[in-house]
Amino acid sequence: MATKGNPGDNRNNRSPISVFIIVGLCGFFYILGLWQRSGFGKGDSIAVEITKHTDCSVLSDLNYETHHDDDFGTSDGSDIQVKEFKPCDDRYIDFTPCHDQMRAMKFPRENMAYRERHCFPDEDKLRCLIPAPRGYATPFPWPMSRDYVPYANAPYKSLTVEKAVQNWIQYEGNVFRFPGGGTQFPNGADAYIDELASAIPLDNGMVRTVLDTGCGVASFGAYLFKKNVIAMSIAPRDSHEAQVQFALERGVPAIIGVLGTVMLPFPSGAFDMAHCSRCLIQWGSNDGIYMKEVDRVLRPGGYWVLSGPPINWRMHFRAWQRPEYELEEEQRKIEEIAKLLCWEKKYEKGETAIWRKQLQSGDCTERETQTTMCATTYSDDVWKMESCVTPSKPTGPWKPFLERLNAAPSRITSGFVPGVSVEAFEEDNRLWKKHVNAYKRINKIISTGRYRNIMDMNAGLGSFAAALESPKLWVMNVVPTIAEKANLGVIFERGLIGIYHDWCEGFSTYPRTYDLIHANGVFSLYKNGCDAEDILLEMDRILRPEGAVIFRDQADVLVKVKRIVKGMRWNTKMVDHEDGPMVSEKMLFAVKQYWVAGDNTTSSE
Repeated sequence: MATKGNPGDNRNNRSPISVFIIVGLCGFFYILGLWQRSGFGKGDSIAVEITKHTDCSVLSDLNYETHHDDDFGTSDGSDIQVKEFKPCDDRYIDFTPCHDQMRAMKFPRENMAYRERHCFPDEDKLRCLIPAPRGYATPFPWPMSRDYVPYANAPYKSLTVEKAVQNWIQYEGNVFRFPGGGTQFPNGADAYIDELASAIPLDNGMVRTVLDTGCGVASFGAYLFKKNVIAMSIAPRDSHEAQVQFALERGVPAIIGVLGTVMLPFPSGAFDMAHCSRCLIQWGSNDGIYMKEVDRVLRPGGYWVLSGPPINWRMHFRAWQRPEYELEEEQRKIEEIAKLLCWEKKYEKGETAIWRKQLQSGDCTERETQTTMCATTYSDDVWKMESCVTPSKPTGPWKPFLERLNAAPSRITSGFVPGVSVEAFEEDNRLWKKHVNAYKRINKIISTGRYRNIMDMNAGLGSFAAALESPKLWVMNVVPTIAEKANLGVIFERGLIGIYHDWCEGFSTYPRTYDLIHANGVFSLYKNGCDAEDILLEMDRILRPEGAVIFRDQADVLVKVKRIVKGMRWNTKMVDHEDGPMVSEKMLFAVKQYWVAGDNTTSSE
């Protein structure tokens, strides 16, 4: 297809690099000029200043969609009617499609099955836009967001009453304040973490990834960031209502989840450490099935921390107001299962105990002779939890973070990832550094801290997250269940976090919990899987007002995506591949407009 415009126009003699930069900035930051309201509704000075200083004089000469054929007969599909998506009813402000409270009550309560994922069937899915609550405000920047959350964003005061004496959360005027306390750390999370650091190498980068089960409002994970340790916090959507929502509003990684009847959505050997602080999980029940699941997701040599009942029950049973015999039996079972798993107790003091998983799988005969071993194909699939012990995969020596971020993981050097060599891994790293640099040239505020919670919907080997690595942000690396599952183990070995997920279903989070979403090849991957509208509506649900999306896909796919999101109150701009207009892969930048419940206007109007 011929390029539009006069080939003799001198403005086309600009260098390709300068044209790319000017056009990208012009188009994207025209949108961003109206884009961000601060915590209480004021304009974003960063976007405004960039817009003022961007030269848009070349826009009329460029057409990003003239270098390929599409299915619509025009460059942008403008001759096809755009479907407008209406706002959902206000009662769906905090709708979680796979963790709906009313729907959950229809499922068995045994083994917490009713708190697991139960998604609506296709015919019952909401196909409307989830509104933000009135007064919704952009979260405070990190680290201020660790301590303060605008009340309007999660207007639930119940925890301020239920946990008033435990320093979880306090309501002060128009914000919630998080003092950093917890049931097991009344002196603050810092003091508690320092205690753990006396037995666990939390200060030298050797422990980087942590699973926090029953996380509450995630103060443990929030304060681990001080040591450059990243925690995946999980908690059910239950009577505590908004604990995971508070965690994400604070800028802490979290998902709605529970140890129940289904395996956790993580690969085997993923985490350096697992943690339970009064998480109310019955560790000794059902033949220790939950401890075996922790064993599965722990790396060889990983640590398990149990804080609270029944540890040191003789000293604390009166304060816990529980019978001695009950606590004694509970601790006996835990100790027995830990021995069968060949965990070595490294520390016990006060109400805290720490075990370490064996580093080499052949070091303990009890593990293989006195327990049922899982099939080897079981370890990286997410399905029904069984009472078996997962064989540990060979692993190299632990490396500290940041070294492990860009070093070839042992899963690759050992040949556990099909089709990925060390050379391919290194090339993937180089490629994503190049892509991310292109993103930053177009959106200069990516690295400023404006985007704290970032999601990569099709993370591959995690190189997008590695290229972005910064204490100002974190990335939830999603490996689609229809993609190569072995990739998620690589991501964790690099010191990053992630999750398995099927994008034909809702994600295990609350609405408005991500600032920036990256979708590389997602719609090509799912072209025969499910409706693109459903995936985009889910993206809209989890994206904050005035949050951004970067799509990277084939041009014809992005033309379709652009047409759909035009009816979703998103502003968009198509941009050529950084290698030039002849590359069929393109980028689509989008910004979700600001609007709230009962508001028929948006930030662009």
